[in-house]
Amino acid sequence: MEQKSNTVIEIFDPPMCCPTGICGPTIDPALLDISETILKLKSEFDGRTNIARYLLGQQPAKFIQQSEVLARLKSDGVSVLPITVVNGVIKKERIYPSYVELRTWIEEG
Repeated sequence: MEQKSNTVIEIFDPPMCCPTGICGPTIDPALLDISETILKLKSEFDGRTNIARYLLGQQPAKFIQQSEVLARLKSDGVSVLPITVVNGVIKKERIYPSYVELRTWIEEG
């Protein structure tokens, strides 16, 4: 039986006050949702997926290394963030993906 390769999901986050964005006096529910979704998917697909989030203010090199993300930032500014990249292809921008979307992309691998 053929082993599927790992799906690589990269989420390029907008500027935030801390690495998760889950800090400060008010917490954006979308940030809480994406954090919980990622934890759930990492557990469900242990070893079959790689999910990483990058912050513009803390990991600018990651944004520069991904040419499509950099091009979108140059043309649209930070309002285009978050951008979700799956196996090197932009799948979603301006809003975080849902659990169902991420799960589908992993399964399609």
